[in-house]
Amino acid sequence: METGRVVYFSGIRLHVESPQHLVSATGGSSVTLPCHYRYEPELTAPRRTRVKWSWLPANAITTNEAFALETEVMVAMGNRHRSYGSFKGRVRLRRSAPGDMSLVINELQLNDTGRYRCEVIDGLEDESVTVELELRGVVFPYHSPKGRYHLNFFGAQQACLDQDATLATFEQLLSAWEDGLDWCNAGWLADGTVQYPITAPRHGCGGESSAPGLRSYGPKHRLFHRFDAFCFSASMKGMVYHLNYPRRLNFTEAARACARDGGRVAKVGQLYAAWKLKGLDRCDAGWLADGSVRYPITNARPNCGPSQPGVRSFGFPAPHMKFAVYCYR
Repeated sequence: METGRVVYFSGIRLHVESPQHLVSATGGSSVTLPCHYRYEPELTAPRRTRVKWSWLPANAITTNEAFALETEVMVAMGNRHRSYGSFKGRVRLRRSAPGDMSLVINELQLNDTGRYRCEVIDGLEDESVTVELELRGVVFPYHSPKGRYHLNFFGAQQACLDQDATLATFEQLLSAWEDGLDWCNAGWLADGTVQYPITAPRHGCGGESSAPGLRSYGPKHRLFHRFDAFCFSASMKGMVYHLNYPRRLNFTEAARACARDGGRVAKVGQLYAAWKLKGLDRCDAGWLADGSVRYPITNARPNCGPSQPGVRSFGFPAPHMKFAVYCYR
């Protein structure tokens, strides 16, 4: 019979446990999702156990069928193991002690977030425990260089990918709103809904009498309806920096200058991640890879935009105009 996370068979109790059910990490790093199993009473001889790790992406619809939507990450028995899909070659079992089946994921990617299940199988009996993986990062609004509300769902997905980001999940946007994100333009989320976060209710943003929160348009047609996007970026390997150059540059000159310095023009998601996670602070507008001009402010001060920290935007100026540049390498 089964009771909670303990399975009883032949007088032996199988426990599958995790001391940590929520793990946070940054993109590009390595992370360990803890999972241990043990028997009561302790066994005098080893048993043949099989361990399977599976994964439900963060943007998967949470329904009663969610378990069926899980995909395999790794299966191991004894010294034999096999990994699957995008995890192939990036995962291993820690095995630091008997019963330790913790999953180590290397080179974390933005799409790795979600719920991981560690399942231990002993003959006909099995038991499991789940661990949530979230990436520390930043949500930012993004619109097409053509202007507001030009992106269908698939265009929004691609726009975020082009900026080293992914479409934000509802949970990520909610967390960003709780941290103070206020934006009065509706954008796509990973689940196909369209929403926007308001911390200071006002005319044209749901009305002055409405409460702060996430305004939702609900699910929209992914092909025909057009909005902006809310993207999510996490720290990846590499460094974003303001290029110390003796003069202002047009866009073409900026790209060449970064290349001569051993890098390339930074993407919007990379600048946001450097601002949010590494404290990049520079009061100097510079080119980014999408042709926009922005600058990051961690410590708000006079002549550097609004009184709150943030990434300031000059929009998409004509390519011949002269600015500084932010590089990535």
